Amino acid sequence: MTPLVSVVVTTYNHEAYIAKALDAILEQRCNFGVEIIVGEDRSSDGTLEVCKSFAHRHPDAIKLIVSAENVGWRKNYRRCVAAASGKYIAFCDGDDYWCDESKLQTQVDFLEANPEYGMCYTRSERVDEANQTSTTYPPQGGHEDFESMLRLNTAENCATLAKRSLVEQYYSEIRPDLHPEWLTDDLPMWLWFSANTPIHFIDRTMVVHRIFSHSVSHSTELEKRLAFSNSLSNIKLWYDEHYNHSKQRKEILRERMNTTLWVYSHIGSVGDFVRHWLTEIKENKMGVCNIVAYGLFVKKLFRKLKKLMANG
Repeated sequence: MTPLVSVVVTTYNHEAYIAKALDAILEQRCNFGVEIIVGEDRSSDGTLEVCKSFAHRHPDAIKLIVSAENVGWRKNYRRCVAAASGKYIAFCDGDDYWCDESKLQTQVDFLEANPEYGMCYTRSERVDEANQTSTTYPPQGGHEDFESMLRLNTAENCATLAKRSLVEQYYSEIRPDLHPEWLTDDLPMWLWFSANTPIHFIDRTMVVHRIFSHSVSHSTELEKRLAFSNSLSNIKLWYDEHYNHSKQRKEILRERMNTTLWVYSHIGSVGDFVRHWLTEIKENKMGVCNIVAYGLFVKKLFRKLKKLMANG
């Protein structure tokens, strides 16, 4: 059966999770053909062996793309999309999984009945790596317009289904490979969709997205979190400038400032905190009136004083 849907699964060091992701896709109940494109990026654990086993058992359903060397998440993602042949593309990273067997059928039914729409997405459940803590996302309603998505992207990658022609148009127009400072492909893609085509939120929890926890006391992890957060801000600023006449620039800069100062309230010196605050103020003068920043500064001073008193 010619596939109507291509499911793109990118995976790297997901030995503990990839089987659950692939099983959930194979268990989808559909009245159309589905192909699974698995991009295995030369994992250092047993992920490749698990993927090969699935591809051997399901040769008509799974197309396995392997790497002679690690190509990185961006190229891995792109080559899987290029290998897709379905009218629609769904995404599922190797550590996520779908929890509803009707996920694809529900989404395809909507897009087939409403051809003016380019993408739809469902509600998701967020769990930690041990499946012990879960929250529903988005906590309220999902956004369906560009300005709301710019404020908060409510579309988890594993929850989406999009027209392949539009995914290809996104890559052709935006060329995310020219933006190495963008550390994700999810946010820029769904912002582009919300700016160029109607999108639809399906208010049913049909997928599970894993959130890996890290200690907030670990400076390296905090710096990584800050780098990723700054990347999201850069993406939002770019889209705000090109599609929104920079209407949300002050709001985005304030959000970036709060995140940056929160991180430096936990790491670095008081001087580091002040220097980053002043840097943010240069881009957004209203930062001098930021109540959150003053609160974080007081907490930073309190932690410093407490440490000095403990050291006697």
